Amino acid sequence: MKIKTYNKVIKSLAQPLTRRAYTKTIAELGLLPIVEKHDKSKKMESKVYVIQEISGTRYGAPKINIIGASKYGEFVFCLPEMSQMIFSPGPLIFKLRERLKNYTSDDYLLLTGDPAIIGVACSIVSDITNGKYNLLKWDKQERKYYPIRINLHERGNKDE
Repeated sequence: MKIKTYNKVIKSLAQPLTRRAYTKTIAELGLLPIVEKHDKSKKMESKVYVIQEISGTRYGAPKINIIGASKYGEFVFCLPEMSQMIFSPGPLIFKLRERLKNYTSDDYLLLTGDPAIIGVACSIVSDITNGKYNLLKWDKQERKYYPIRINLHERGNKDE
């Protein structure tokens, strides 16, 4: 990368950016793999429901990179990054139900954010799909996501 371009990129990182501008900027620096542009005519069949936006997203500097999960489907963000379940979970549960109402057994949950919210989201999805749903699990050593199929009603041996 040329020095002028590098300096321009560094200066732009010092200012607040939109998500798209931030992603493009860190891709130019080589910090993110450049993601192939999606062909709008091809509709992805499955979706990846991200429970909460990643911390730091609001300021254009997410703390973790979830781009690798996009190969499993189009992202659907359920709740903003600052959502917390404290004393009155009702409104938050209502929002989650609304966002997850179209979840199918072909879709995936990306479990991010508050553990209490993650538990509620899994419960809602389990109700919708009769106990069968998919999760994406991050493998730190391999540095990639693996799909996990959950079937809460599976009847198997203890040793399996």
